[in-house]
Amino acid sequence: MRIETKFHATIDIDPTEKWYFPKGIPGFENETDFVLLPIEGSDALQVLQSTKQQEVAFIVANPYTLVTDYTFEIDSSTIDLLEINQPEDIMVLGILSMKQPYHKSTINLQAPLIFQVLNKKAKQMILNDPRFTVRHPLDKGGN
Repeated sequence: MRIETKFHATIDIDPTEKWYFPKGIPGFENETDFVLLPIEGSDALQVLQSTKQQEVAFIVANPYTLVTDYTFEIDSSTIDLLEINQPEDIMVLGILSMKQPYHKSTINLQAPLIFQVLNKKAKQMILNDPRFTVRHPLDKGGN
């Protein structure tokens, strides 16, 4: 499957690598199919790229590697939607807002992306947890 991407030009992807967001991403409800693409030179960052809209792409990272005290519980509606049976079935990523220099970048800890790795379903879950913000600095409470 060939797609146009924001950061990788035109690429071929394996359709089995697509992630399905049944309800889209808030603000992008019509975008339901995404792929995770590597960022050259970075093991920590990836691009969550829409398979339909070239300009819909987000820089994402594992929040647990950037923020030492990050923890939350997955709500029952997300567990049901994604058909999560055990913690090992999920991967969590956060959307970054990139700044120059890099240490001024922020990560959205208020709305993590939850990926069910067995069935390739995903959802952005809104936490409403006052401990975390949508623009959590990477240089505070992180590694």
